[in-house]
Amino acid sequence: MADFVNSLDPSKLVVGETLLAFLLSPFNAPIYNFPLFLFGIYAQENSDAVQSLQLFSVLLPISGVFDIYWLASHEQGVLVKLLHILLLVLKLPTFVAFAGALRSRGAQFSGIAGLGGIVWSMPGGFTSGGREGYQTVDDEPRAPPARPPPGPPQQSQQAPPGAYQSV
Repeated sequence: MADFVNSLDPSKLVVGETLLAFLLSPFNAPIYNFPLFLFGIYAQENSDAVQSLQLFSVLLPISGVFDIYWLASHEQGVLVKLLHILLLVLKLPTFVAFAGALRSRGAQFSGIAGLGGIVWSMPGGFTSGGREGYQTVDDEPRAPPARPPPGPPQQSQQAPPGAYQSV
């Protein structure tokens, strides 16, 4: 079983499910599956987006619960219903594959969407850790850097007419 889980390719699964959701979109089908799988493609392809991968991995089983409700409460043709059930069944191996991808990137499911301590970084270094030399919000105000003491007066040089002067 572990070899089967390790052999799953998340990118192929999510692309296949995206195509299947696209094929189902003109019919009486849930509208959330196609955008969800497009987001899954983004989350899989972007190696820096661990939070996006976590979010997709949580939304996938939640959408499976909604799919079960949708199948029970809406009338569909036989072929459309069969394709929708196939899409629902494929969500389980996709979830397992994305969980493996999360583990390979060193992430877990704890702290998803900022609930467990993930600090969303903002431009300009307004996070608790600070970055790139910006002052963080949590720190005490810093004094402005001291100006160097004035040196001896410099003699001004006259530039020839039409030449640029440097200041």
